[in-house]
Amino acid sequence: MDSEQLNRFREKFRYIERELIELLKEDNVCFGVTVSQCHILLEIGGKTETSIVELASVLNLDTSTLSRSIDGLVSIGLVNRQQNPNDRRYVCVSLSVQGKKIFESIEKANNAYFSKIFRLIPENKHDQIFESFLLFFEAMKAVKDENRLCEEDPDKIEEK
Repeated sequence: MDSEQLNRFREKFRYIERELIELLKEDNVCFGVTVSQCHILLEIGGKTETSIVELASVLNLDTSTLSRSIDGLVSIGLVNRQQNPNDRRYVCVSLSVQGKKIFESIEKANNAYFSKIFRLIPENKHDQIFESFLLFFEAMKAVKDENRLCEEDPDKIEEK
């Protein structure tokens, strides 16, 4: 990709970042939960149950931070936590009945939001967008740990 294309891409990507940041601001509370709690509920809701260790890995959080968040969700009745009787270190979490209701509401709201966006795009382009998004996502994951933005000496940065 040449410099001009790369700059145009970054410009559009910054717009997407700003829109997502606005949508995901921590002070936004949706269905009575914060954005962080929302992400936890969505990850748990996609499974019948999961362990705190597995969940921490998916959410890229340390287990102690996630445990505190899970404590809050347990205390408001959205998540069930159970220790494995054979291994007390293994803690499973699942959604409570109320947690499932909120999960389904969040899913419905997100589907409605993205449906509005996709209605503005010709249907014959949907697969193309999805395939391109997956390729971009996988490439981002691949370079995630390679280097971070703004951590290098500007004089040593070179396009790879």
